[in-house]
Amino acid sequence: MPQPPKSGGIAVPSKRLSRLWHLGRATGDLAAGIGVKGLIDLARNRGGAQPARIQLSAEHTRRFTNRLAHMRGAVMKMGQLMSMDGSDIFTPEAAEIMGTLRDRAEQMPLSQLAHVLEIEYGGDWNKRFKRFDFTPIASASIGQVHRAETRDGRSLALKIQFPGVRESIDSDINNLAFIGRSFGMAPKGLDINPFLDEARRQLHREADYDAEADAFDAYRVQVGEDEDFFIPTVHRDLTTRNILAMDFAEGVSVDRLAGPDYRRAERDRAASLLMRLTLRELFEFGLVQTDPNFGNYLYDAASGRIVLLDFGATKTVSPALVEQFRALAKAAMANDRDGMRAACVALGYVGENDPREHIDAMLNLLEMSAEPMRHQGHYDFGASDLFERVYHRGRELFQSGVFSTAPDAETMFLHRKFMGSFMTSRRLRARVNLAEMAHDCI
Repeated sequence: MPQPPKSGGIAVPSKRLSRLWHLGRATGDLAAGIGVKGLIDLARNRGGAQPARIQLSAEHTRRFTNRLAHMRGAVMKMGQLMSMDGSDIFTPEAAEIMGTLRDRAEQMPLSQLAHVLEIEYGGDWNKRFKRFDFTPIASASIGQVHRAETRDGRSLALKIQFPGVRESIDSDINNLAFIGRSFGMAPKGLDINPFLDEARRQLHREADYDAEADAFDAYRVQVGEDEDFFIPTVHRDLTTRNILAMDFAEGVSVDRLAGPDYRRAERDRAASLLMRLTLRELFEFGLVQTDPNFGNYLYDAASGRIVLLDFGATKTVSPALVEQFRALAKAAMANDRDGMRAACVALGYVGENDPREHIDAMLNLLEMSAEPMRHQGHYDFGASDLFERVYHRGRELFQSGVFSTAPDAETMFLHRKFMGSFMTSRRLRARVNLAEMAHDCI
């Protein structure tokens, strides 16, 4: 029977007051790093077209990220999103350190791990397994993954949720909202509460492993017999609300294909498969896995398949919303600005009576974003600066406060998925025939 070793990591704060205390310490590190002058600049620039630049020393940024990694949960999720803004908000040095949050989370100590296993499987939990690796093979914001072999010979990956994460989501979001407002991170005049509520709902879905098991099965039905993808089977007899048991799958994180060990043809193929899957999710499945984290996709070099690992952030999209996005995509591909305007009004990107210059600014941004879909042949994401152009222009418009409406909050996660697919192609320096894909799928 597997027996735990004596060492381990740092305990996850699981009580509301404990998490608030740790978050307060993290905020103190952030405020101390910015300094009085920086805080004054943030206040002066709140709601301006050009956001204030946060000057953080390497030491203060390291302290801040260490605390977020220690807390895990919604707090770490927010830190990961902040790290994606690094090229604009933080200095390059601070952005580089913040970026480490995308790839790290401290593992829970073995005593805490053993406690979770006992609660979920009973005091004799180890009798279920022939082998259990106590060192996690992956660790993220909500849980960590362990490899195990059952006594009947099944090779599994067990995703085990950090204790207290689900119960702390609401308070974490409320505390983060307060911090965001205090540091002027919300655009002037925009009610961010619907977006925070959607983030809250999304995190609760991600923390419910029973629901994720159902999403695995629903998504597998949509993918069908597609031999380019592998979706591990969920083992229901070992799956609980806090532990998700699935087939162990071989492979490397898809972003590793950017390294020297892989050929351009492999990078192009992997990026193309994931980009096509993204289009199919929205326009064919109506079921979207909205977390495009690199670690959620493995590349199996032996079979050439992409392994799809994580469905906690999966959500259905209403047929009405799908058709609104379809109308927008078709109009953008055809350079039909009247059609784009009608679709933008339907989606809530602009108001029917917004000033013409505001509507034109939004249409210009969308035309820019659709550049790869209009490009004939393979679009070279590695040679393009599209991401920087769209990011900076979009942030300017978002921060300007000129728009009278906001889209439905659930579109936030669809935007994240499409932007994540673009970022994957960019990371792999891939060439993708997106125009042909869009023509086939839309």
